[in-house]
Amino acid sequence: MKKQLTANEQEELLSILEKRFEKNKSRHENLDWAKIEAKLKASPLKLWSLDEMERTEGEPDVMGYDKKTDEYLFVDCSAESPKGRRSICYDHEALEKRKEHKPADSAINMAQEMGIEILTEEQYKELQKLGKFDAKTSSWILTPPEIRKLGGAIFSDFRYNTVFVYHNGADSYYAARGFRGLLRV
Repeated sequence: MKKQLTANEQEELLSILEKRFEKNKSRHENLDWAKIEAKLKASPLKLWSLDEMERTEGEPDVMGYDKKTDEYLFVDCSAESPKGRRSICYDHEALEKRKEHKPADSAINMAQEMGIEILTEEQYKELQKLGKFDAKTSSWILTPPEIRKLGGAIFSDFRYNTVFVYHNGADSYYAARGFRGLLRV
């Protein structure tokens, strides 16, 4: 798979991201698009990852800035779990475990292929402070190793003005469950 965008694809993506950034200022107050754009232009692989987030309907937007690492944090901000990343189990081990009716892929595999991180429970809760996401869908979140060793995985959604964290078998998959990603630029 080519992990590089043409100059035209880069400009088109940057235009989409800038419009989303300007439309949703409350998500990233006091951040300057020009600085973000400069970092993006200097990171072609990160641009490719953002394009993958966009292609799978994640609608990535800047959620914050990490002063310690000097990185901007892009997160999937689509109202519901990204359509292009649903009906997947949690990880490769779970995918291999299924004998019948295997999903096409897993959340962890897809995130790695896209060059992004799957959201942690804390990051998911921070995202929910910026809006209401997953009111009809749910998203796999990074599962602690002690839960995963027992065959489980966790996911989250937003119902009744509350963020809920649930468990399921890691090999389960549903049409309304995908995952949200984070990219550090």
